[in-house]
Amino acid sequence: MSSAAAEPWEGIIATGIDPTSWAYAEDYTGEDEVVTGARASAEDSGIAAIGPGAAAALSMLAAGVSARAVVEIGTGTGVSGLALLRGMRADGTLTTVDIDAENQRLARKTFLDAGVPSNRFRLIAGSGLDVVTRLTDRHYDLVFCDADRRENTAYLHEALRLLRPGGLVVFAGILTGGRVADPAHRDPDTNALRDLLRAVRDDDNLVSALLPTSEGLLTAAKRLH
Repeated sequence: MSSAAAEPWEGIIATGIDPTSWAYAEDYTGEDEVVTGARASAEDSGIAAIGPGAAAALSMLAAGVSARAVVEIGTGTGVSGLALLRGMRADGTLTTVDIDAENQRLARKTFLDAGVPSNRFRLIAGSGLDVVTRLTDRHYDLVFCDADRRENTAYLHEALRLLRPGGLVVFAGILTGGRVADPAHRDPDTNALRDLLRAVRDDDNLVSALLPTSEGLLTAAKRLH
């Protein structure tokens, strides 16, 4: 083994990205007043909206697959939905599901305030699993899940049915402040996230990555074959 000096990335792997660089990456794309307003509404409602880095990643992923049809499970106040819409094709439609009708009222305002035509989004109030089981097979380019963690594995099953080959499934809130990575945490929500991570990683029909942006995004592409 060579005794040459360590590569620059070795220290990063050992110690993690420094907080200043992480904050810079999170805020890299910036956010407008519509998004900051939606974030304020989420905070007032006790909703944990995805972080700026995760929102930017969603826009990029939607653009990367030229998404025309997207399903979102967990509307919130529209932070993630607007990120998806801004990455989708101009003729794309977002179907977003939330059990709380008030959340969807706030999300509708977010979308309209951002200038999104009303025919580009479909708001459905109801249980995520009840709604998605009625959606069309292999019709969607991207499925985004930010809802009940204990139902995530069931959402994965439905997403694989809904997605076209090459489509993406994305789950938010995966890292949970270090709880998933710490084996000492065995609460039901954390265990459910570990079950999801294993299911995605072990599925030969998926190509997956766990992105450490914001609170963690688990992303997977459905193979073309």
